[in-house]
Amino acid sequence: MTDENARRAADALSRPFAVRGLTSRNRIAMAPMTRQFSPNGVPGQDVADYYARRAAGGVGLIITEGTYVDHDSAGTSDRIPVFHGEDAFAGWAGVADAVHREGGAIIPQLWHVGVTRAEGAPPVVDAEPVGPSGVSLSGEPKGRAMTQKDLDDVIGAFADAAAAAERLGFDGAELHGAHGYLIDQFLWEGSNRRTDAYGGDLVARTRFAAEIVAACRAAVSDAFPLFFRMSQWKMDAYEAKLAQTPEELEAILTPLADAGVDVFHASTRRYWLPEFDGSDLNLAGWVKKISGRPTVTVGSVGLDGDFFSAFQGNGSSVTGVDQLLDRIERDEFDMVAVGRALIADPEWAAKTLLGRTEDITPFGAEMLKTLR
Repeated sequence: MTDENARRAADALSRPFAVRGLTSRNRIAMAPMTRQFSPNGVPGQDVADYYARRAAGGVGLIITEGTYVDHDSAGTSDRIPVFHGEDAFAGWAGVADAVHREGGAIIPQLWHVGVTRAEGAPPVVDAEPVGPSGVSLSGEPKGRAMTQKDLDDVIGAFADAAAAAERLGFDGAELHGAHGYLIDQFLWEGSNRRTDAYGGDLVARTRFAAEIVAACRAAVSDAFPLFFRMSQWKMDAYEAKLAQTPEELEAILTPLADAGVDVFHASTRRYWLPEFDGSDLNLAGWVKKISGRPTVTVGSVGLDGDFFSAFQGNGSSVTGVDQLLDRIERDEFDMVAVGRALIADPEWAAKTLLGRTEDITPFGAEMLKTLR
């Protein structure tokens, strides 16, 4: 990195970011990445060390891996952490403390997988997959459509988890409304075929998400911010779109912002791609422009390959962040979330801020096999 680019990186990314009572010392977040190193759903000392290592390496805000809310059908693995129960709460309190000791802020990502749950899988083996309409993301029959009681139970589970996050000392919470999981299944017409108040047009399809946001907002203090992760793409439906136009995106965002979303985390596979024709704004840029809320961008930051290549056993080389700096300098978005680059190198943030990109360790798929 040239001296000029190093100065730009320091100037653009070293600025603090504040929302409600949360202050991140810089604009770099760790993206949520499922790691499956929490046996029986309980994060241990190794998980605390893993997150603390990234905070010590300069990350301003840690967004944890997705963690299941307290609903029987919420999860699909007993190695992914949960966010309920005495043992898990003790583990999460240790994680938050460890990150805070290294100067970082931390929020948990709260998650329900919905109809993508594998039947017969732990943590509750006899729990039936549930979703808006009893169909999979590909449109095949799967699980069952949620009743009003199911909806109320899940809304309550998210609110309880948000309240617990504040009680345990976290700095905020993120609701996982992306990638074809439960909240997103309601937002997307491909999986939401309901004819009641929770289905139909774009605005009706936001009702479940907005009720979760509102319930979480009511369960926490004014100092506690709520992030909402959203995406156009879904697992197994990479070309799917919630919104074909900025106007459709506005119809989705407005009820969520009104319900209490403080920050939108806009997930894309490659952050530099424009979202709509006629503008080079990415999804986070459009969301900020339309909603007026701060946004987090994400998607192959600092690497030359997207995360699907990792699933195929491929590594990714380190790339510069010039385009990222261009965009954040013009306030297209407010923070950048970094994923695999931080798995590869816990000091990615500090090295980037200091202009030492030549010292950054490249990502290799084998790194997913260990928690380091």
